[in-house]
Amino acid sequence: MKVIATDKAPGAIGPYSQGFISNGFVYTSGQIPVDPANGEVPEGIEAQAHQSCKNVGALLEAAGSGYDKVIKTTCFLADMGDFAAFNAVYAEYFISKPARSCVAVKALPKGVLCEIEAIAEA
Repeated sequence: MKVIATDKAPGAIGPYSQGFISNGFVYTSGQIPVDPANGEVPEGIEAQAHQSCKNVGALLEAAGSGYDKVIKTTCFLADMGDFAAFNAVYAEYFISKPARSCVAVKALPKGVLCEIEAIAEA
């Protein structure tokens, strides 16, 4: 196993890694919409979805992978009413249409509106 670590995505806010490469696959931790440059969270579901997607992309890049190699994502929304707006942004990044689960949860870290984790080929 190899740990994925990059300053182009937010650092872990708990006892976990940004991701791992194992047996030819990349496993990312859930990425919330924290801008790694300044630690800020943008306002609104569209801006937050873009930032979460960019953070996943940074981890994939650090692992030598990319959006086109994503096999499966799991997406978490604070409000299922944001589903359509989230999908519109998500579709701009994950154009290969990987398998996906998307669920609403009671709350997410830092009060954000979305979180995305991914599994990809390395």
